[in-house]
Amino acid sequence: MKIAILGLGVIGTTYAYAFQKAGHQVEHVLRDSKKSTAPKELSVDLLDGRYHSKGENKHDTYEVHVAEADSEYDFIFLSVRHGFVKEAVETLRKNNIKGTLVFFCNFWDTREEVQEWAGDYDYILAFPTAGGHMQEDHLDGVLFDHLMLEGEQKAHISNYADLTDLLTSADLKWEVPHDMVEWIWIHMAINAGVTSTAARSGNLENPEELALNLMNSSSELSLAIKAIRETLKVVEARGVNLKLYKAELLPYKIPAWIAGKAMKVMFAKNELTRKIMTLHNDKQDIFYCCQSVYQTGQELGVKMPILEANMKGISI
Repeated sequence: MKIAILGLGVIGTTYAYAFQKAGHQVEHVLRDSKKSTAPKELSVDLLDGRYHSKGENKHDTYEVHVAEADSEYDFIFLSVRHGFVKEAVETLRKNNIKGTLVFFCNFWDTREEVQEWAGDYDYILAFPTAGGHMQEDHLDGVLFDHLMLEGEQKAHISNYADLTDLLTSADLKWEVPHDMVEWIWIHMAINAGVTSTAARSGNLENPEELALNLMNSSSELSLAIKAIRETLKVVEARGVNLKLYKAELLPYKIPAWIAGKAMKVMFAKNELTRKIMTLHNDKQDIFYCCQSVYQTGQELGVKMPILEANMKGISI
């Protein structure tokens, strides 16, 4: 298949690597200013979780191909920071680049707003389970064996089967939640609980250190669980029926002190989860996530003393 990735960011490029290795033609849509300086090749260090539960370390290279204007693709993956999605779609439109859009990002918006971003493009919502960071011509990433994908009935795209074929060819599984927009809100709420707890004691300048401190302390993790319970109330106040997401939310129902100890053990043993936590270093994304949930909670009158205290301690 012919696949486009918007930009040369960590998540898009990690999946691009998996698709290229599976034999697909992958190209990156870059701004004119970036085209001349784009590397021809990236060195890749990947903790790959597709074949073993503990993951395997891969050292490889990835060939970077740049997309031309007036091109057509089977799928165009957009993994961009919030606030830039509309602009990203505009870039595609301006360059007359066609294909089904796969929105691959965090957002706190409604389905109607997402529809507005897409305009006349067909689109589907999905969510990556990958992360890492990029330095110069080197990608240091983590890739899990599955991702989240909107169900066929809600997606309204004619080439849904092609998308699942693409994922299967790259040895990726997918899970379909009850509703993808609500699932992303829940994911953001959980993130806000965790990252606000990690960051409350310091500056977001060094997210890796904050993540390590959190993962090594069962009492900090217990506090994060309590913060998550508050942030989930914000999602509930937005009209989401949390009973439809029982499996995802089970860990946050058990007593916080037990959950904190269990999470500490899990982080110590699971290198994939540990590494994705320490490699998530996009300060703006972390702050957007916490701020969005907190602001909505205030607007909807949700009591959230722990999140409030956490937010007071965060500096960016």
